[in-house]
Amino acid sequence: MDISKQVEILKKNVVDLITEEDLKSKLEKTKAEGRPLRVKLGADPSAPDLHLGHLVVLRKLRQFQEFGHRIVFIIGDFTACIGDPTGRNKTRPPLTEEEVRKNAETYQEQVFKVLDPELVDIKFNSEWNAPLSARDVILNLASRYTVAKLLERDDFNMRYKSGIPIYVHELLYPLFQAYDSVAIRADVELGGTDQVFNLLVGRDLQQSHGQEPQVVMTLPLLVGLDGEKKMSKSLGNYVAFNDPPKDMFGKLMSIPDDLMPSYFNLLTDYSENEIKRILSGHPRDAKLKLAWTITSFFYGEEEASYEQEEFLRVFSRRELPEYMDAYEIETLYNEGVRTITDLLVFIGAASSRSEAKRLVAGGGVQLNDTRVDDPMAPLQLTPGSVLRVGKRKFFKFV
Repeated sequence: MDISKQVEILKKNVVDLITEEDLKSKLEKTKAEGRPLRVKLGADPSAPDLHLGHLVVLRKLRQFQEFGHRIVFIIGDFTACIGDPTGRNKTRPPLTEEEVRKNAETYQEQVFKVLDPELVDIKFNSEWNAPLSARDVILNLASRYTVAKLLERDDFNMRYKSGIPIYVHELLYPLFQAYDSVAIRADVELGGTDQVFNLLVGRDLQQSHGQEPQVVMTLPLLVGLDGEKKMSKSLGNYVAFNDPPKDMFGKLMSIPDDLMPSYFNLLTDYSENEIKRILSGHPRDAKLKLAWTITSFFYGEEEASYEQEEFLRVFSRRELPEYMDAYEIETLYNEGVRTITDLLVFIGAASSRSEAKRLVAGGGVQLNDTRVDDPMAPLQLTPGSVLRVGKRKFFKFV
């Protein structure tokens, strides 16, 4: 494809492009050299699951792959032990090496749900960061960047002015992340708009090491299911790659209506005209289309269609789901289950007795279509009883 056309496609949804001229130049140069661009994405395995917020950037990487370029996906097992201070008003608690290792294993599996594994190199940044000596850190990293520049960063600046402590290891984080670009000689680096400072440090560090600076591309942060804050595992407003299809479909049906344009634009391949047409109809139908499209991407059209029918069965026609987890009443009583609280914990609908009581107090528990108000009410189950917890969890008793 013509390079100008490639650039136009790659620019779609991009917020920062530093710089477009550099991107064109690199595409022309690599074409002349007969090699692909090295396109970098780094992710610290601070949680076990990738979510739809990550999908925004991964879809852009997939576009690079479709033009024949190579992705270098860097799992920040070293930087995760420091903790990215981006957007934090206090020091992030460090992860153990064991936590990082377990999370990193899941990242490798999940990234290939989006990217072509034939055009991906997976690297761990401990490979080049861990062997650095104190002398290396001082002379090759710390001496190449000023404190004044680091304090220009919004979160550091806010904490400094507010008197909130900033520890030296937090100041080093952007330098270690930037050194990844030096280590792999990145041509392009992608990230969310909250990462623009770190990505620009990568450009600076490459230049100070005599390399051609990488192109920086940032993409919008996906707003989470709450409709307010960016999607995040820690905030609980996320849809994970590994969510079961039922949960994925149900969560997407719960998003506020005003998020649909950005979700369609950032997470699907529909054209602008198709999105306008879909959104011009009934909001529920548009949301069904969105939930079906994303669920089918991860689980296939047949599974997505089944979950759509199940959703309509339960929420439109007010029928029970086709399949529900079933428990034997006799077994429950033999195990000492005597109250609704006991039951919620035993079947895994609540992680603790206190959470079970909160669910009941919040009106989220129904037994045979009757709201349960007393968490300690004696359990009265008969064959065919159905327990509903929240909007999407159903259990039957035999």
